[in-house]
Amino acid sequence: MNAELTKKALEKVGNPNILVNLVSRRVRQLNSGAGAMSRPLVETLENMGAADTALLEIIEDKITFEPAETSDPSKAGAKRRKKH
Repeated sequence: MNAELTKKALEKVGNPNILVNLVSRRVRQLNSGAGAMSRPLVETLENMGAADTALLEIIEDKITFEPAETSDPSKAGAKRRKKH
């Protein structure tokens, strides 16, 4: 993987764990060869690997993600049993 692309993609995503998950999922899609999902969303060079393509797609906002909402039981109004 290209270190410069990795750095730029990390600036977009913010969390290295999320970046790893995004790239690995996209690499699987690109390598699957099944339909429209396996075609790159950006122009690639001949010597670019699937991981570099995935990073470039993230940098150019072709791939986005939405962080999952975390649930906080103290704020969710969790029901508590009354003691008798």
